Amino acid sequence: MIGTKLADTIRVMSWVRAQRLDGPDLVARVAAATGVPLAYQGRCPGGEVGAAYVQWPDGRPGVLTWQPGPALDRQRAIADLLAVARARGVPAPAYELVVPLPDAVAVVQQRLPGAPPVRLDDALVTAMLAASDRFAGVLADRRDVAPARLYLTGDGPGFCLHGPLAAYGGRAVRLLSWIEEVGRGTADTMPGDDLVHLDFHHGNVLVDAAGALTGIVDWDGAARGDRRFDLVTLRWAVPPEQPALAARLDAELDARLSPDELRPYWASMALRQVDWSIRHHGPELVERHLDLAATRMD
Repeated sequence: MIGTKLADTIRVMSWVRAQRLDGPDLVARVAAATGVPLAYQGRCPGGEVGAAYVQWPDGRPGVLTWQPGPALDRQRAIADLLAVARARGVPAPAYELVVPLPDAVAVVQQRLPGAPPVRLDDALVTAMLAASDRFAGVLADRRDVAPARLYLTGDGPGFCLHGPLAAYGGRAVRLLSWIEEVGRGTADTMPGDDLVHLDFHHGNVLVDAAGALTGIVDWDGAARGDRRFDLVTLRWAVPPEQPALAARLDAELDARLSPDELRPYWASMALRQVDWSIRHHGPELVERHLDLAATRMD
């Protein structure tokens, strides 16, 4: 018999993982495509795929990101959405250069002031809730922007995959059954005209030395929908050693969303987190996410 830990490892390795950004290589490819000799200054902290600090020839700082595949139209659309968001007071970066490459799209973003926070705490949650309020109705006049999808009955594009849960077995299979049952009873697209970040957690914000929020970054998933979904994302990001903070966000969700509204959002986030942890992390995080998912399963 194969040991449990080895079997878990085999299951994790059998699924495709997201490609990590290779900063020096991407800087060279951008230079070859555009003639702009950006200077590579190191990886940005955090992130699953990653980003890099760069410097323009005139000395301006920037942040280099990428999106594998033919995503040029998508990245230009995000640039447009963020311009609308900034006009509404959302501290989002400008996209200063969008570069199509043979197998990906590179983006050089404005480097906002501040740095990633050391930890999530009450003050930062308060600031993030206030920032989220600015997302309300931002896309009311932009019906051309597609609504966010929940992927409850079918795979997302590189995330929210159903297969890893089915193959993992045990509680993951039971969770997948519940997710798909929820999906059969609800629309797969999110209602609303808010701007939705879709990865709204403390790893994607910047703060100054006093702890004030100075920026929100990593908008690759930005879409039209219900900004309250971002609070579900934030709840899932609370570390297990901070139960009081988790309780605060649970209370926020209960106050802002009815059970019928919350159920599909919770199911979508459970799918995303459990799938991702199976493919990129390991059994300890998988079990932690399965525990959290179970707290709001019917």
